[in-house]
Amino acid sequence: MLRKFKISVDGKEYLVEMEEIGATPAPATVPSAPEQPAAPQAPVVEAPVASAPAESSSAPAGADALAAPMPGTILNILVKVGDTVSENQPLMILEAMKMENEIVASSAGTVSAIHVTAGQTVNPGDGLITIG
Repeated sequence: MLRKFKISVDGKEYLVEMEEIGATPAPATVPSAPEQPAAPQAPVVEAPVASAPAESSSAPAGADALAAPMPGTILNILVKVGDTVSENQPLMILEAMKMENEIVASSAGTVSAIHVTAGQTVNPGDGLITIG
């Protein structure tokens, strides 16, 4: 038996049809009038938002911090506070969807703060590192 659900993900609504497996079939309903069959009501299912505990970081990220481009896990930090970096120099490795992605410096400067630690999970837009 197919069941329809309306779900919301990041503010965007989707209509999903799912087949119920192993359940007893529901009795068929007979429409009251042939020209107007009864339409099943689709229940609204909202995905619960899981809040992860805040990871400890060395300093709070400001608006000038380089932001995470995607959700993932920090595998390795290649620089330390005080290091001078050049534009496009790799700063850290972010694992996302089983792929290792280099996070590179957007400009030359000195690393003034690192806001994440190796093994920490980040979301898109989270501050990673500040270059001053």
